[in-house]
Parts: sequence; structure tokens; C-alpha cells
Amino acid sequence: MSSFKQKIVVVGGGITGLTAAYTIQKKSRHEKLDLDITLVESSHRLGGKIQTAQKEGFVIEKGPDSFLERKESMARLIKEVGLADRLVPNSTGQSFILMNDKLHPMPGGAIMGIPTQIKPFMTTDLVSMTGKLRAGADFVLPRSKERGDQSLGGFFRRRLGNEVVENLIEPLLSGIYAGDIDQLSLMSTFPQFHKMEQDHRSLISGIKKTNPSAAQPKKQLGPTRKKSLFLTLTSGLQSLIDTLEEHLDQTSILKGVKVESIEENAQGPHRYSLKMNSGETLEADSIIFSVPHFVASSIFQKQHILTEFKDVPATSVATVAMAFPQEAVTGVPDGTGFVVSRNSDYTITACTWTHNKWPHTTPEGKVLLRCYVGRSGDEAVVDLADDQIEEIVLNDLNNIMGVSAKPDFTIVTRWKKAMPQYTVGHKQRLAKVRAELESNFPGVYLAGGSYDGIGLPDCIDQGESAAAKAIIHLMKGHKS
Repeated sequence: MSSFKQKIVVVGGGITGLTAAYTIQKKSRHEKLDLDITLVESSHRLGGKIQTAQKEGFVIEKGPDSFLERKESMARLIKEVGLADRLVPNSTGQSFILMNDKLHPMPGGAIMGIPTQIKPFMTTDLVSMTGKLRAGADFVLPRSKERGDQSLGGFFRRRLGNEVVENLIEPLLSGIYAGDIDQLSLMSTFPQFHKMEQDHRSLISGIKKTNPSAAQPKKQLGPTRKKSLFLTLTSGLQSLIDTLEEHLDQTSILKGVKVESIEENAQGPHRYSLKMNSGETLEADSIIFSVPHFVASSIFQKQHILTEFKDVPATSVATVAMAFPQEAVTGVPDGTGFVVSRNSDYTITACTWTHNKWPHTTPEGKVLLRCYVGRSGDEAVVDLADDQIEEIVLNDLNNIMGVSAKPDFTIVTRWKKAMPQYTVGHKQRLAKVRAELESNFPGVYLAGGSYDGIGLPDCIDQGESAAAKAIIHLMKGHKS
């Protein structure tokens, strides 16, 4: 290889960027590569939306509070950096949907709100008999002839009808994406459902044949508990961020510095210069942009590429964590929380009974409620003052459960433009953008929540993949 040190710059210090830098550093050591690694973060802290507050014995996640166990990359990374002893599964229990001022249990066997077991679905009050009969049409309706992308809402309405969509599916999906399911892309969010329909014709039949947990449960001699689906860290997810930062001992970390533009460097083909808001310039042979799509688009504004991302929406949301004495909250059923139907007249979109779902987070004799506000088409509440948001949320909780006192404390955390919306055609736009980068800026890669999945394991997968591509690019481009 050539004698000069090759430079890799990772722009964005969220979980994707941290994973990318960590992976590059690890591969550099293992393969004895002479690399100069720099991580650039515009804020004064790493971690992006992962942020944990420790207060009065509570462990409070301001952003995501857990990750799916079945997506193994995050648990693997946690174990690799020495935090395996802090992994803990969620306590399982009944989840609810709020509709018509009442908490309705989620029907047993429902997968993402899609009914798969007859008895629980037929006895739920969430859907009228007419709506239940309409959902049964899924068993006889033909496969869709649509071969391109389509909206989640359109797909599910055609298979199962409006009632199931509005009262079961939409509240759950809105909780994940904070978006409008009639705008969200099926092929970029749940392509497996499209495949199930094509392979089995009936969506419900497809789920039951491919998902063992959807099969009709066998009779049990005693009570059973659902399998835990989520994992978190007893010390808070922020501890993973802090540990990754400690491991980056051969990576230069620049905080509070923003990349404003990119240009080709005159020193050689496919070398790049990143202009910073500090007036400095960073040189790079390969770059990973793990920033939101609208930030990436602004960096390439001069080159007139990534323009497809310019107008892609991103929703603002806020989390509202409230700590109470146990006796002040009397209406919490035995369960993990609830999501809110759009047909209900409430501002909150969901609430986790955190002390039930994650007992390690809450001191004995206390209650921790974590509520969510803001979603596509209803974001104004996020811009209100903390005390106004607290009043709105408390009023909602009083009407839903019964809260007899003000909280001991409230933590409001705003996430502006934090939820990228994978609208219809997302995959096609992303493919076009990546082709533009490959043609005009080889060795430059996109990764993160705006692109190939918003979950924490998805972001880790993207960071690792981008790191591998960057190293391969350097190995190919700088052979002696």
C-alpha cells in the first residue's frame, strides 16, 4: 500500500456514527491498516437520540428506551464492549389501546395490530362486528397486482378494512414512526407483509404460517407470561454511548463542529475536503455521513445532488417523563402501557408505565410514566413551554387513569425533526442518491435512521456496513 496515512471521516456521532468509527478502528487494528480516523459531531455530546437521565434514583431514557431482542447486532455490540452484565429484558404484560376514553386490551395474537387468533379478535370492543367481518375478507381477497411501492395504509385497508387499520394497526405504527401511514412506504417499512400476501394470498394466513407466535396457542395448565421482546441496559442506554466513546482511543473526536460543505481535493482523484463552520478543513479519502437526510442534502447543495432528500419530511416529537409517589397514581392496570387511537381526543400518542415495564428504572414506592407527544400533522405541541406540555399531559392522564397529585418532577425532551418519514418511493429515491454518490463521490457513504431503518439495531447494522465499504474502498483505491 502507499506510504501516506489514509483518512476516514465519520460525520455524525449518533449510534450509527459511533458504531462506524468503532468498527473501522477495530478492523484497522486487526488488519494492521495505517488509518487516520476522525469522528465529527455538531453537538457537544455523542449519542444522538440516545440520552439517559439519572435523577433521585430513577433511570430515565429521554429518547429510545430499548431495542428488539431478535435483531441481534445491538446485543452483540453491548457484549463486545463489556456491558453484558447490564442487559435486562422487559417485564411482560398486557398492552392497551386507548379509544373512546377507554383502555382496551390489545387482542391476543395480534402482530403489529394484525389479528391472527379468532377468539381474542371476535371478543374485542376495538372493532365492530361489521369491521370484524370486513377483516375476514382477507381470507378470500386476491393478491395485489401492485408491483411498485404503495402506502402502508392503502395496503392494510385493502386487506383488512378501515376499522382494523384505524383502531389497531395505525396506533401501533404511529408509535414507531410518528407518521401518517397513508404516506409511509410499505416496501421500506414492512416489506415482509407484501411478501406474505404474494406467497400466501391471505395476509393473516401468511403471518400464521411464518410466525410461530401467531399460531393458535395450546391450552396451558396454568398462567403463562409473554416472551420478552425488548432489551435495555440497567445503567441506561447512555452507558453504551459512553463506553463506545472510551473505546475510540485511536479516533480523533471533534464535538461542537459542523460540516457545512464538501469539495473534491486538488491533491488527488477522489480525495475530499470537508469545510467546517469553524473555518477549518478536514481532508478525507473516504467519508461516512451518518447524519439526517436533510443535513446530508444541505452539505451537497453546491453539487446539486441528494436533492431527492431535500423535501422528505421528518416529524418532531417530545418525550415527557413524570415521576410520582405510588399513591398518587391509582388507575394503572397490570400492564406495560398504551397507545392512542387517532379517533380519540387526546394530545398524547402513547404512554409507557415504565415502573411496570422496566422495574429497575424506578425506586420502590414510586411510579414512572413516560408519555409521548407529537406526530405527523400534530407537531405544534412540541414547541410549547415545558410547563404547558406538562399541564396538557397531566390533563390527559387524569382523564385516562386518575392522577391525584402533581409529579415529583417532569423531564420534557424535544426531538426536532427526529423521525424521518419513509414515504412511498423511499427505496427508489435512496437508490438514485447512492448511485449519484458512487458516480460523483466514490468512497462516500450514507448510513443512519434516515436511510435503511430507524431502530437502534438497524442503525448499528448500517454503521458496520458503511465501515466495511469504506475500508474496502481504500484497499482498492490505494494499492501500490
